[in-house]
Amino acid sequence: MENTQEKNNAEAENMTDVSEKVTTGDRKRIHVNIHLILLAAIVLVIGFSAIRLYIWDKGTESTYDPNAQTTEFDVEVMDNIIPLAPELREGRVDDGVTTILCLGDDPFSLDRGEGGLSEQIAKKTGATVYNGAFTGTTMAAQFASYNDGYILDAFSFSYVANSLASGDFDLMKTAASYSYDESFAKNTQMLSELDMNTVDMICIMYDGSDYINKRPCDDPNAPYDIITYTGALRAGVKAIQEAYPHIRIAVMSHTFCHSINEEGNFQNGDRVDLGHGTLSHYWQKERDATMDVSVSFIDNFYGSVNEDNYLDYMTDYIHFNDAGRELLARRFVECMLP
Repeated sequence: MENTQEKNNAEAENMTDVSEKVTTGDRKRIHVNIHLILLAAIVLVIGFSAIRLYIWDKGTESTYDPNAQTTEFDVEVMDNIIPLAPELREGRVDDGVTTILCLGDDPFSLDRGEGGLSEQIAKKTGATVYNGAFTGTTMAAQFASYNDGYILDAFSFSYVANSLASGDFDLMKTAASYSYDESFAKNTQMLSELDMNTVDMICIMYDGSDYINKRPCDDPNAPYDIITYTGALRAGVKAIQEAYPHIRIAVMSHTFCHSINEEGNFQNGDRVDLGHGTLSHYWQKERDATMDVSVSFIDNFYGSVNEDNYLDYMTDYIHFNDAGRELLARRFVECMLP
């Protein structure tokens, strides 16, 4: 019995020793495996970092040419195209003909031939286009009330718009009879006979003449004052909208231009303040005014003829050549009749 018990005890001790040895061996193997994994991970990180550093240090081939010259520049064109609300056309019968009336000054009025701005618009759209612009006029009136000594006020934008809205052209016809420019009487007669109910769209564009003639740009306390650039715009547009709500209106901004100082030298319109702000100030206020009266704004100051390319599109400090008028017509069509 004693021998048997001693034998069993010995076997149990042996089994315990074997179990401890197995466990110890497994732990050693586990420790060895973790160390290998950590080492491999460290090697991979170091290798990846070394490759990335090599690629970064080597760099990529640059396409920059320090001798290259370009007239292009990065600029955001600030068009603001507003569709006409459908309810404003309710009850109106479409005659199937797109009819556009152009109002403004020299960009439209100086050339009425095939290269003219209104003619270019007609050619690109197939629309019937009427040119109701008057040379040498401005958006703003010179005087708060009409003065017979300055007949051009009768052809400034707010006066023309009020005549169209009311159908009363007596003042314009009287003023035109005193003008040496025969086109004033012809244009006035055309406008007085035009059936505004057939007009689908009005395009308004004045060049930098308000800036050059030192018309006040804006009066925050009198937003509809017709002796200010933006006040005349708001007042004229509102008059047309109330009389003919079915007409969609687009305002084409002025482009870059120069003024001429007392010595006869050109002055950059975007750098020289003649008393009421630079050209870009007039541009910003004009854009704000179009938003106030909910009409479309086409940005020609940054999107068409600018300080870098004006020599390609102008004949002098402010007037356009055929290429300039074609560019303006294309911008109008792309924005309003794509």
